[in-house]
Amino acid sequence: MGAGSSFGADAEIYDRSRRQLIPCFDDFYGMAVKAAPHDRDALVCVLDLGAGTGLLSAFFAAAYPRATFVLTDAAPEMLERARDRFARDLGRFEFVESAHEDALPPGPFDLVVSALSIHHLDDEDKRKLFGRVRDALRAGGAFINAEQVLAPTAALHARYHAQWMADSRALGVTEDDLAAAMERMTHDRCATLDDQLRWLREAGFRDVDCVYRYGFFAVMCAYQ
Repeated sequence: MGAGSSFGADAEIYDRSRRQLIPCFDDFYGMAVKAAPHDRDALVCVLDLGAGTGLLSAFFAAAYPRATFVLTDAAPEMLERARDRFARDLGRFEFVESAHEDALPPGPFDLVVSALSIHHLDDEDKRKLFGRVRDALRAGGAFINAEQVLAPTAALHARYHAQWMADSRALGVTEDDLAAAMERMTHDRCATLDDQLRWLREAGFRDVDCVYRYGFFAVMCAYQ
């Protein structure tokens, strides 16, 4: 089962355990929103790559009440959940069934964002996507990627993984939800934080940084 099929099969339960499976949930998503270089009242157009059920877009939509959104995902079941999430305000949202390897929806965009999705690509496809993202942004725009990254050594990976398991169980995740998460993680092709920051600079972004890190969760920002 490919990554899109795996996530599609889990669409009904995906949101249920987010706070348990992402122990740093509030800081992780909160820092992604804070990294945007726009005023709250700005009329911005946001592209959410691998949007899933629309969780990240919901954070940005609350922070930017005048923003409009294009959500892409390879799993139609996930996009259906996103439509349900935004059913009261559908005029601000467009939904596109699309994989990361596909051409991006027509821009330009003020923000391109993503959460826990691009790590399903191999390294070369990540680099290609970073270049396409830069080309899709308006001057002064930003790419914000809240992502799962590879630890720089095997020993650190084992440490981070063990801590994640312990933290998730302490927060009350069910064993079924943990098993489903572990199945989804078999599709991961994570890259190190250092490599991804370098690839963003090579793609032509002016200012690149990591604004948040907790184990293998990181928020990367790249500005035009």
